[in-house]
Amino acid sequence: MAPTLTDVAKSANVALSTASRAFSNPDRLGPQTLRKILAVAQELGYEPPVAARAAESPADTETATVAVIVPDIANPVFGAFVKAAQGEGWRRRQTVVLADTDLSPDREREVIAHMTGQADGLIVCSPRLEADEVLDLCGRTPVVLVNRETAGADCVIADAAHGMRQAVEYLAALGHRRIAYVQGMQRSWSNAHRVALIRSETERAGLELELLGWQSETVAGGTAAAASVMASGASAVIAHNDLMALGVISGARALGLNVPERLSVIGVDDIPFAEVAQPSLTSIAVPMARAGALSHELLGQVLGGERQMPRTLRLPTQLIVRGSTGPAHSAPVGAAVAAGAAAGKDTP
Repeated sequence: MAPTLTDVAKSANVALSTASRAFSNPDRLGPQTLRKILAVAQELGYEPPVAARAAESPADTETATVAVIVPDIANPVFGAFVKAAQGEGWRRRQTVVLADTDLSPDREREVIAHMTGQADGLIVCSPRLEADEVLDLCGRTPVVLVNRETAGADCVIADAAHGMRQAVEYLAALGHRRIAYVQGMQRSWSNAHRVALIRSETERAGLELELLGWQSETVAGGTAAAASVMASGASAVIAHNDLMALGVISGARALGLNVPERLSVIGVDDIPFAEVAQPSLTSIAVPMARAGALSHELLGQVLGGERQMPRTLRLPTQLIVRGSTGPAHSAPVGAAVAAGAAAGKDTP
């Protein structure tokens, strides 16, 4: 039997009249109460009838201003996201403004608070803040979260599950038995999501996992992690993103280790540089351009009065095999580095 509004009210512990206002006159409710009711309705699968407000003229979305907030525009994956979001905004004849938080939770907090008063809607991509804090900062301003999942708000998730499973299975097939994972930043939801996935997949495949410490999600962060990768004894490493993977390759070379002869490296994102790197980078392709277009489409539906119930969209990922991965070498990585250093030359 389909859930009713009464079921929603009971589960949310609010009066039936309050639950009704969430769908007929949400402006009369506080943001937290509204989100609570919408989250419960979403979890129960409640579908509201045509709202009383539907008779009103929808907002003129062609005059809307949408703020797109990303953590690091210098990272090509976010550039692809912004370009797609701007394309969807242009199609809808909306004004799109961009803000870069420089991977800083404090700056992100200030930017969201500022943009909430300036824009008609927000798209927050890969936030460093907790989802509840983002939603509190947004108040009544419609928002779509990208790569951050929570009930009661529109979310677009680039789900790494399929790609991570393919990556671990591929490395196992190449004979690798010990895999390292270079983490991204501590407050990254995507990092925590990927850590949980690789733990599950390596356990399922019977492989050893060496989970390395948090690093800046940049080439420099990957380079800094290279020594830890070597010390781990892993014959293969998966980095949080492609920039870090390229840094690991650079750092490994500086330590006298060739890729992929002695160390296989996999990144995440499949940025354009992955294909032209030397060696070309095996990567888990993440559809961030698609996420950019979909997030703006979701926001446009809310701004136009087309939809009230929050939605969560999950986009699949895919392993792209290139030159940075190969069969596992018989000698442990640590021993190979030591031998190369003793010989005063690069390890073959």
